[in-house]
Amino acid sequence: MKPAERESPPPSASSVFPMITAYMTSQVIYVAARLGIAELLADGAQSGDELARATGTHAPSLRRLLRGLAVVGVLDEVEPGRFALTPFGALLRPGVPGSVRNLALLFVDEPVWRAWGGLLHSVRTGETAFDHVFGMGTFDYFAQNPEAAAIFHEAMTEGTRWAAPAVIAAYDFSRFRTVVDVGGGNGTLIAAILAATPGLRGTVFDLPIGVEGARRHLEAAGVADRCQVVEGDFFRQPLPGGADAYLLKSVIHDWDDERSVAILENCRRAMPAHAKLLLVEPVLPASVERCEAHQRMMMSDLNMLAVAGGRERTEAEFRALFTAAGFGLSAVVPAGAPSIYSVIEGAPK
Repeated sequence: MKPAERESPPPSASSVFPMITAYMTSQVIYVAARLGIAELLADGAQSGDELARATGTHAPSLRRLLRGLAVVGVLDEVEPGRFALTPFGALLRPGVPGSVRNLALLFVDEPVWRAWGGLLHSVRTGETAFDHVFGMGTFDYFAQNPEAAAIFHEAMTEGTRWAAPAVIAAYDFSRFRTVVDVGGGNGTLIAAILAATPGLRGTVFDLPIGVEGARRHLEAAGVADRCQVVEGDFFRQPLPGGADAYLLKSVIHDWDDERSVAILENCRRAMPAHAKLLLVEPVLPASVERCEAHQRMMMSDLNMLAVAGGRERTEAEFRALFTAAGFGLSAVVPAGAPSIYSVIEGAPK
């Protein structure tokens, strides 16, 4: 028996119960994000009654929510019935550095929330719960629901802003002259890479709804003169050819093996012999440990099971995808804590 196991207190209801009820905290944070509580408190503390008037809510019920936010660290109750933002709560403001507002809306709003409610169906059948609940896949759903699509794209931007510094610090992009960011959305990642790598030129390639706002992001980063925006579908249309590197962040994990190979084969057709394929994804360990990084990876994998129909993968599984698509896996470069991402590098065979 390991020493840590001998010293651990025996399990009890008090230690398990917070995990059982964790979804309650998620909903409390979601409602705060929906009501814009953080924005309203940006300039200082307010009373529950003031916040109720500003949000058009039932004052006694809102006060109960505000006290719930206080006990989980989003707010401080600075005096009875009066509340102020904590540094953690400030991250629910839109547009601030490190904002997670849209991540909170995405993961606890109806589409993802209801899909997770169907997790048992996924585990029993292997089918995607989202498809079972809504009768369509996630991207078809977003195509029909513009508000949900906007939240999704903004949440992806927030997640990429969070991940980009560690990825850029870990991987040397300066050895390339041109990079195509495949499925790069509004250009958040390629803009950060170009800003950190003078002389590098880029292309962001995605569906029209994905690249909406890309030019604005590129201009804000001061790199618009070094990056073009190309609209297209990586399943149906050729990718911009001849670049030194083809970068895909959080793309392959959305898809099953067959469709992932199709995406990678499309990249292979566009690539010259010297080019590199770069996937930015979590790499699952062969066996998991009880730690924050592995917990985040496995919850993401279950989210892919329930919501997107894809999966997170081990190094061996990435190697198999690469082989099937005509690549050799040449390196796995972990971005390091707090990121859970690695850069998985491949080269055409």
